[in-house]
Amino acid sequence: MAETAGRANGGAIARFFGFAELGTNYRNEIIGGLTTFITMAYIIVVNPAILAAAGIPIGPSTVATILAAVVGTLIMALYARRPIGVAPYMGENAFIAFTVVLAMGFSWQQGLGAVFIGGVLFVVITILKIRGWLARAIPTSLRYSFAAAIGLFLAFIGLYETGVVTSFVAGMPPEILTDSATHLLESPDVPVKLGALGNPRVLLALFCFTIIVVLMALKVKGSILIGMAVTATLGFLLGHGHAPEGVAALPFVGKYNLGEIAFQLDIAGAFTLAFIPVLLTIFLMDFLDTIGTLIGVGAAGDLLDEEGNFPEMDKAMMADAVASTAGALLGTTTTGAYIESATGIKEGGRSGFSALVTTLAFAACLFFIPLIQPLQGLSYVYGPPLIVVGILMMSSIRRIDFEDLTECVPAVVTILLVLFTYNIGNGLTAGLIAYPVLKIVTGRWRELNWGMAVLAALSLIYYLFGVVH
Repeated sequence: MAETAGRANGGAIARFFGFAELGTNYRNEIIGGLTTFITMAYIIVVNPAILAAAGIPIGPSTVATILAAVVGTLIMALYARRPIGVAPYMGENAFIAFTVVLAMGFSWQQGLGAVFIGGVLFVVITILKIRGWLARAIPTSLRYSFAAAIGLFLAFIGLYETGVVTSFVAGMPPEILTDSATHLLESPDVPVKLGALGNPRVLLALFCFTIIVVLMALKVKGSILIGMAVTATLGFLLGHGHAPEGVAALPFVGKYNLGEIAFQLDIAGAFTLAFIPVLLTIFLMDFLDTIGTLIGVGAAGDLLDEEGNFPEMDKAMMADAVASTAGALLGTTTTGAYIESATGIKEGGRSGFSALVTTLAFAACLFFIPLIQPLQGLSYVYGPPLIVVGILMMSSIRRIDFEDLTECVPAVVTILLVLFTYNIGNGLTAGLIAYPVLKIVTGRWRELNWGMAVLAALSLIYYLFGVVH
């Protein structure tokens, strides 16, 4: 038995990635890397579709999305050596497209300029160890609230994407929500409701969820990947998936010519006075999203130390920073660590080799863009793993001190606002403000540190001068 483990963990590659120290092997790493890729592959289709609203052409944007994921995840694999996928963030892309460009009237080139500036700043403060210092300044209760909040957020995304829950106004005529005086939409009395459980795609999602949970309960290796594969096959057989328009296509030519968007960013335009709130928002959101994601994913895979810190976080943050800088140059929005990586970690991914597998899968997509586009329609396949992993991540809430209101209130505020504003950054900033306020007004200000004070000040600046979304 020991000899078998030795062979599994031997070799230069295994030693480079620390298989023996992490108790992993090639099988677990490959399954973990593929699972992470499958659960986040939707970004290849979704990101260009969102950015198209800002005027960025879909073909080149697809190539830029894939390249940003390859660059970021490769650095995460070889430098940080962590099992975390990196790609353009959801949320930040919508912020650029719908808020910055459509609502505020700025150009997408200015938006990418702001992303580039933020990426360069992240590289600088990561090199100077400032970013890691700030991350380590976050109190233990808040760290674990980040993990629980992201778990709940993941579960909600999965429930909504699969149609198990849906918007309360889905299927209603627009007149019901339209104010007769202003002709603007009003908020519904109830935000969400139970979806159409009789819908075949919803039933497929519930089937996938059940398979994964049962297999995990039986300790079957690769349970998430098995559940996804079985459900995808069944879905196609039942006619709930469509064949791709093609199989392969050459990148960088024709409609996939990257020259239309690469190096088109407007850095000077991002430094105008009117654009400063946007620049501030992009910087803070990426900073806090990355911290929250790394802590959340670390908690999911037992990668945190005894104090709830992510070991060698600076390296993972550098991968995120370089990826954002490169992504802006290529023509896409803020790039960073993905919470969906928790699915691959739960499948056994523990080292950078898992991220290398994810990298290679993304790289292969450059030549098979037509083949992967139907993935966007398979929410009943990629949604259930998010629910399962989200449930597992919520166990971090047990580490929050509920006997101390100055600890638990900021933690719960964080969890609630991440979920109910559908934005990780909003919840994290609220918690970072609430924590020092409660400590100060209860006379326990000595429990604070300078890093926490800086984070609270930055969070307050976001709410006072940023573009809260």
